[in-house]
Amino acid sequence: MTKQPVLHIENVDKVIDGKTILKDIRLTADEGEIIGLLGPNGSGKTTLIKLITGLIKMKSGSIVINGFPIDRQFEKAIQSVGAIVENPEFYPYLTGYENLKHYANMHAGIGRERLAEVISRVGLEDAAEDKVKTYSLGMKQRLGIAQAILHRPKLLILDEPTNGLDPAGMKDFREHLRELAEEEGTAILFATHLLKEVEDLCDRVVILQQGKIKSTVVLNEANEKQEKAMLEVQPHDKALQWLKDQGYEAHAEKGLLAVKVAKAEIPALNQQLVANDIDVYSIAPFKQSLEDEYMARTNGTEERNADV
Repeated sequence: MTKQPVLHIENVDKVIDGKTILKDIRLTADEGEIIGLLGPNGSGKTTLIKLITGLIKMKSGSIVINGFPIDRQFEKAIQSVGAIVENPEFYPYLTGYENLKHYANMHAGIGRERLAEVISRVGLEDAAEDKVKTYSLGMKQRLGIAQAILHRPKLLILDEPTNGLDPAGMKDFREHLRELAEEEGTAILFATHLLKEVEDLCDRVVILQQGKIKSTVVLNEANEKQEKAMLEVQPHDKALQWLKDQGYEAHAEKGLLAVKVAKAEIPALNQQLVANDIDVYSIAPFKQSLEDEYMARTNGTEERNADV
């Protein structure tokens, strides 16, 4: 079944005090897809989230959520959105359940069954009746997810949601988000500057730099599109010459041979090398890491205006 687009952003620009903060942003998120919005502080991540949630207005372009343009049908569009911006706020003197019930009263059709369902989904069954002031940061983040998904949003937006979490808390947080995407078909837009979080969670990564999309990386297809392998062989020079004679693009790199070859062709290449009296010690598919891609696109620098 073809997944339906939940979020469609086209040619969006944003100017603040005469300075271009976002330029020609184009982005689509499908049902059940987790997209990482990655960039240095000041690259425009938070500004884009504010545009999507209607907190600020765009200069030009269009943002459509679940089929509704936010500039003309904002109330219908925003009904399909749940959001967590950094650390969610709650009434500390109320229990987790009471906080969720208070929020549920703002929406029609959210009953006890749905409250119990989301509490279970985020793993707070044993703490739902405890006051929020006793919660750890990780528990508050899970309660934040529960609140954000109570009304079954099609789109969940997260802005630096793992700030302050320890490694165990980050792992739990990722697992809950993955279940949400897979089981409820929620599209998730995850803004962060943490490369590890993006690699472990997202299907696709959008790299922002100076308000522009510099690159899009599809993580779950990376291995299928492998076009380079690193070979450890002997005799080294003989192998290099043989590869070039066969029409392969190859060169020496850090004591190995780098060869442009499709992943599916690697077994046959191995057999051919051995048949030509070349000892093969290892052949490893190689891909540029997300960190390499990120550093190349952003020059590894933080930007000015770190609050945008």
